[in-house]
Amino acid sequence: MSDKSIEVSSLTKRFGAFTAVDALSFTVNRGEIFGFLGANGAGKSTTIRMLCGLLSPSSGTARVGGHDIGTETEMVKRSIGYMSQRFSLYDDLTVEQNIRFYGGIYGLEGARLAQRMQWVLTMADLNGRQASLTRTLSGGWKQRLALGCAILHEPPIVFLDEPTGGVDPISRRNFWELINALSASGTTVLVTTHFLEEAEYCNDIILINAGRLIAAGSPGSLKKDFIKHPILEVVCDSVVAALELIRTEPWALETSVFGTMLHVMVEGEAQGRERIAALLVSRGIALQRIDRIAPSLEDVFLYLLEHDRGSSTA
Repeated sequence: MSDKSIEVSSLTKRFGAFTAVDALSFTVNRGEIFGFLGANGAGKSTTIRMLCGLLSPSSGTARVGGHDIGTETEMVKRSIGYMSQRFSLYDDLTVEQNIRFYGGIYGLEGARLAQRMQWVLTMADLNGRQASLTRTLSGGWKQRLALGCAILHEPPIVFLDEPTGGVDPISRRNFWELINALSASGTTVLVTTHFLEEAEYCNDIILINAGRLIAAGSPGSLKKDFIKHPILEVVCDSVVAALELIRTEPWALETSVFGTMLHVMVEGEAQGRERIAALLVSRGIALQRIDRIAPSLEDVFLYLLEHDRGSSTA
């Protein structure tokens, strides 16, 4: 048995003259949590739909669970669970009816269905809520119920497309505990997310922009490989004005806003501190502090996007 759950080679999808996914190639190891990152419209959902057998590629190939997505579509669908951005639930059905509906789709019945239904209810913390209409559930409960329905048949591979959108931070954290438990049990999880801090939980990730792969590796390796210079976190008044000032300076390699702070990449830490402080003071902008920080995946992502745009317009 191969240790690769997903193998993608030059996968491409065109809609007329528009290329949504452009020759993507990557592999996902069995049992790992694999992050698939990119801005809205980057091609993440289109790629997942192809890998799930819901959309035919224009060119290229992929194998999911050892099955070719082009010639063994039904085998692919039996090997996977899929949770979409909208949780894939029917709001006008009760909790139990949703579980039974998906159980029927997956061919579960009798004692097996009863066993898996109890597992979902326990996992989703919905014991006693079987008769509740799904639309009355909170976002976190809906999220866990949708995951339970997606893996009711215990597939070896699960696709989660923006699964934590629209839920509170505590629900997101609890959901990631479920994802980690799935991975620990040997299930392969491919997850798309626009919360870059969540990507820190992944074993490996890929970053795509305009349908093209721009970086791949573990969170640690991406930070090490692409962030070669110090990053300074600047806390000051008039953050937008400070951003516009600093980003025009040749010594400011990258400058971006993070909440109410700035992140500035510089050649050298000491000289960078001095230059930032002198510039802000000269323009009457009060400075509270400047600290060197470890790069985040968001720093990496913004750096790569900026350089990818530059190379594509060169």
